[in-house]
Amino acid sequence: MASTDFKPDVEVRVREYRIGCVGAGMIMAECHLAAYAQAEFPVVAIASRTKASAEKVARRWAIPAVHDTPEQLIEDGNVEIVDLAFPPDQQPALIRHALKQKHIKAILAQKPLALSVEEAVKLRDEAAKAGKILSVNQNMRYDQSMRVLKQIIDSGALGDIVFAQIDMHAIPHWQTFLQGYDRLTLANMSVHHLDVLRFLFGDPDEITTLARKDPRTTFDHSDGITVSTLRFPTGVLAVSLEDVWSGPRQEGYKDDQHINWRVDGTKGVAKGTIGWPTGVASTLTYASTETTGGEWVRPSWETMWFPHAFIGVMEQLQYAVKTGTPPALSIADNVKTMALVEAGYRSMGEGRTVRLSEIATN
Repeated sequence: MASTDFKPDVEVRVREYRIGCVGAGMIMAECHLAAYAQAEFPVVAIASRTKASAEKVARRWAIPAVHDTPEQLIEDGNVEIVDLAFPPDQQPALIRHALKQKHIKAILAQKPLALSVEEAVKLRDEAAKAGKILSVNQNMRYDQSMRVLKQIIDSGALGDIVFAQIDMHAIPHWQTFLQGYDRLTLANMSVHHLDVLRFLFGDPDEITTLARKDPRTTFDHSDGITVSTLRFPTGVLAVSLEDVWSGPRQEGYKDDQHINWRVDGTKGVAKGTIGWPTGVASTLTYASTETTGGEWVRPSWETMWFPHAFIGVMEQLQYAVKTGTPPALSIADNVKTMALVEAGYRSMGEGRTVRLSEIATN
């Protein structure tokens, strides 16, 4: 596969369904709506916890309708797809409200979908019973380096995969609502990495997770810095490291925040960076005994995870509505990612390796 054949970004096949956005925070204002404007997706309404916040974002993105409450937006007959960016303790009630509305065709929810696997399973089954599409915003799958890496792996250029790692030393923006939960990094940051490892290699058999507190995070938490080791049925061993401390952050200190990744195979290696900590595009370089003659090749692109990946997330949902096929980011698949996170917390709490078969998802 020549490097010119890769598709780092999705082709927009459908852009016809009217979107109502719930939430007016950073993720909605800077990522969802920036992506939708670029892709020319029709956003017809917005609501948030406070109407003033929604009105401010509506003015910025020229959204015609502002509703007093999220529930009123969901009841708006002009809305066909509900796009949620709300905390996981409040999101399930809004999803259930949307499932009752005849005019709603699909729902895009944030991760984590809910505070427990049990609740996620209930929502999966309720959406199926209602005949509506429920999709979960696992946007790292649409990061350009992850998409191209998946294409390289699937082409066989790396041979059988032996080892993989995601090595993060970066400081996330913790939303204020997280202060009320007892779970932090694994559920809200590592979830991106654990999900993308599933995307690349399938479902793991087991996970071992260790954690310590992060000195910068002032509110109570158990999992600040996390390290997870995953073993897959194919023999792949993978490590996901989230060092959310990553060193001091003060005037005069030149920090080196970064996220690197690497995949070793029997016929080659791919490695790269995730660009969000410094606001640049992700990168990828690879060498293969099969397709590059052992030379390192570097495909390139101009787009970034934030905001461009969010085009792919909403596009896959619109395509599912249009064609009647399951979305690429299905609720059924996301339940498996939530089970992996749950297994990581169980591993942390009990000091042992946890098999995924221990986590019920029926």
